[in-house]
Amino acid sequence: MDRSAFLIHFAIDSGDRGCMTITTETSTITRPTAPGGNESQARIIAKALRKKTFATLATVSPKGRSHSAGVLYDFVDGALWIHTMRDGRKGRNVAHNRHVGICVPYRRLPVGPPYTLHFQGVAELVPLDDPEAVRHYEADRLDSISGHGAMKMDGACFVRITPTGMIHSFGPGVPVLDLARNPLETGARSAPAAAVLAYT
Repeated sequence: MDRSAFLIHFAIDSGDRGCMTITTETSTITRPTAPGGNESQARIIAKALRKKTFATLATVSPKGRSHSAGVLYDFVDGALWIHTMRDGRKGRNVAHNRHVGICVPYRRLPVGPPYTLHFQGVAELVPLDDPEAVRHYEADRLDSISGHGAMKMDGACFVRITPTGMIHSFGPGVPVLDLARNPLETGARSAPAAAVLAYT
């Protein structure tokens, strides 16, 4: 394993010009490429999806108007689960058009843009008493979306979103020094959704 340590300096504009120093150690590990995509990147994306719980959900109304909203989610068995109202805007839009967009932003460094994961998916409205939903709930796998009386709300349901195509990322898997020096050419990476789901 080849290890290299480095320092990145960020200048902060204020009344007194200061300097923030972040010390980061990176490791270079050679992994084989899985059929259909990079195995290492797929594993990194899968880990981030499981660990995070906030995303933006993009849907389209029957009139063709786009809508985006921040949501909490749990990633279970290869799908994102969110809680919503069946007659609310998200519920109505998904009932009309199952094709949705997801973006998962999260901060890794104290400065600069957040890291992101984004992809398209197929959504399905799931009743709260659906056997699969009940099984996940009883196994404490939906903790992020089932609290505060969510399971007792009249008209509520879950939305199960299965990623499709490619899952794109900005930041994850990129050495911090490369990202700081040349974010436009080094920040973006992708992995097939099928490869990512193999690690979930």
